[in-house]
Amino acid sequence: MGVMIVDEIEAGYEKIMQKITELKEQDRTLSEKIRTNDAALLGRMAQSSVPIVKSIGLAMLERGKQDAKGEIYNAAYYPKKMIILGKSEPSPFRPDNPAKKVTDQFCVLSEDGTFFELMYSSDGFLTDSFLNPIDPKVALDVYGYDVMYMLYKAMHDYLNDEQALIGALETTLLYVFPQQNEEQA
Repeated sequence: MGVMIVDEIEAGYEKIMQKITELKEQDRTLSEKIRTNDAALLGRMAQSSVPIVKSIGLAMLERGKQDAKGEIYNAAYYPKKMIILGKSEPSPFRPDNPAKKVTDQFCVLSEDGTFFELMYSSDGFLTDSFLNPIDPKVALDVYGYDVMYMLYKAMHDYLNDEQALIGALETTLLYVFPQQNEEQA
């Protein structure tokens, strides 16, 4: 009797180990499939996010002058709203003007679903920028999977905020109009 139980345990253990091996192989296969299609996924995520970027995006500085304290005045902003998805080490120069050194460089998604590298240059008096369009593959190559995660996180946080807002509005309506809610019940 004891030998049969041990044999069953060993057989069960072997099946578990075989299943683990199969799952690891499936994990490798699926992970590779995702990695080979990561740019397409990021592109679809960007297009799906367009309406929300229009709502939550920021007006990013295009150019402005700096006073002695470093404060910006006479600022001009890009017409399309954007969300920042990543930051990288600055390129040595801007593609539009090799004489301008890049001081800050960000990956942004615009409200039309286009990825850009937003490159800022400053000479201490004037801060200006260059908006370099990039495709999702370049965004992943330069900024890594953080770009994908930050886009996902922004949409996730937006959803949670919207749910909280709806809950707060429902609570307010229940408080302001208690008799109407009792009549509906």
